[in-house]
Amino acid sequence: MNLFGKRKSPKELLREYKRAIDRSCRDLDRERERLQQQEKKTIVEIKKLAAQGQMGAVQVMAKDLVRTRNYIQKFYKLRSTLQAVSLRLQTLHSNQAMADAMKGAAKAMKSMNKNLNLPQLQKIMMEFEKQSDAMDLKEEMMEDTMDDVLGEEDDEAETDVIVNQVLDEIGIKLSGDFAATPSAAPASGAQESQADADLQARFENLRQS
Repeated sequence: MNLFGKRKSPKELLREYKRAIDRSCRDLDRERERLQQQEKKTIVEIKKLAAQGQMGAVQVMAKDLVRTRNYIQKFYKLRSTLQAVSLRLQTLHSNQAMADAMKGAAKAMKSMNKNLNLPQLQKIMMEFEKQSDAMDLKEEMMEDTMDDVLGEEDDEAETDVIVNQVLDEIGIKLSGDFAATPSAAPASGAQESQADADLQARFENLRQS
């Protein structure tokens, strides 16, 4: 809790701890680099004293060199430990972010489910199905009408061509005798009329429902 009495959130605390760890790692790196420079100078000094034959001083400097190298290794271990802690904090931060996201998603889903009106949705779907059936029926009626209008003309023209070709092959010309030949067209026309009447009845029932 700070001076104003406001408690910091877990996210803020994690960020603050991570900054502190990163700062400590930088301090350790600077101290380790300083010791490494000191190590190099000590080695140069030991070689110089050894060349001069001052073995007592060489032994003292050698102990100092060992001590310096041990501290360097300790700094490496400390930095590794701090990095592990920083990684753990980052993992906690990621888990917290995931928990917050899931909490928000659950809240949104709850609100959507609460506002979802199933009876109204069913009514809308029924109306959509009704209108879709009506549209399909209208399209079917239009297609049948177009087929009746265009199909009969095409069939009649094609029939006349075939009949004339057959008659030309057998050497007979079209005469009034063929006009008196009874046709089965009325029966076919009656069947088509009955089909149209059934289709119209279906459409009327759908529109009234």
